[in-house]
Amino acid sequence: MERIHILLLAIFYLLCNCQHKQKETESILTETAKPSQYITVLGVAQDAGFPQIDCEKPCCKSFYSGTEQKKLVSSLGLIDLETKQKWIFDATPDITAQLESLKANHLNNGKVIDGVFLTHAHIGHYTGIMQFGREAMNAKSISVYAMPKMKAFIENNQPWKQLDSLNNIALKLIKQDSTIVLNSNLKVTPFIVPHRDEFSETVGYRIEGKDKSVLFIPDINKWHVWEKQIVDEVKKVDFAFLDATFFKDGEVPRPMNEIPHPFIEETVKLFEKEAMETKSKIYFIHLNHTNPALKDSHPLKDSIQSLGYHFAREGSNFSL
Repeated sequence: MERIHILLLAIFYLLCNCQHKQKETESILTETAKPSQYITVLGVAQDAGFPQIDCEKPCCKSFYSGTEQKKLVSSLGLIDLETKQKWIFDATPDITAQLESLKANHLNNGKVIDGVFLTHAHIGHYTGIMQFGREAMNAKSISVYAMPKMKAFIENNQPWKQLDSLNNIALKLIKQDSTIVLNSNLKVTPFIVPHRDEFSETVGYRIEGKDKSVLFIPDINKWHVWEKQIVDEVKKVDFAFLDATFFKDGEVPRPMNEIPHPFIEETVKLFEKEAMETKSKIYFIHLNHTNPALKDSHPLKDSIQSLGYHFAREGSNFSL
């Protein structure tokens, strides 16, 4: 009887796993369709990417051994095939590959990009604009949307100042909760979030299309220190790309209150009583190289996905 019981449990597990994989495949098919306006995921890793420099831990050794693929730094692309326009959210150290992906896989409109939206002045979120400079493509007036402190930081500090003075970039001032209308199909609204603001303020973005909307918060300290309620904000949109830098406390060998982020465990706990409809809107993004959920497959990642949450995958598309 015990053997039969074990066999039945194994069959049940395989059936559940197959159903989960089928749902995951259906989700991928939905995401990768290309409607007129859509978001595409260009990267999922924390600022320093994966593998991270001088990392000899098992997490990065898995890349060098060939068991894990390189992960580009967290970024979203926004494409409008009707108006032949494209934008990028955050200028990462991987911007060269990310802009090439936009051009090759989504839209080649004769421009490297129609505009760049910056969230804040940490290395994974703005330093890619250096590629627009004299030493690289020597671009002409690429629109870079920035909040007041972010804009002032670029204007007053080299080497970023040179980009502005040589008109490689054209800085566009944006303001908290003030909507930027990109065209008749798309609009973008920045909102302040609490973060380690050494050089600039930090914002997330609400991206709205004709039918659907997206929340993008790649960096925030902790959900409870934000004046807004993240559960309420997720319910207002169709897709929410949320900070998932660390899986849990103790993940890195330093006091983690020095680098506050919402642990994935904390976010899941916060949403545990919400309906599956709400949980399934969440796509975790901006994962540190130490985060086990950054791996292509991991039991902890699977446990979160089984609850209805998702992890952003490079190349996935989301209709607006």
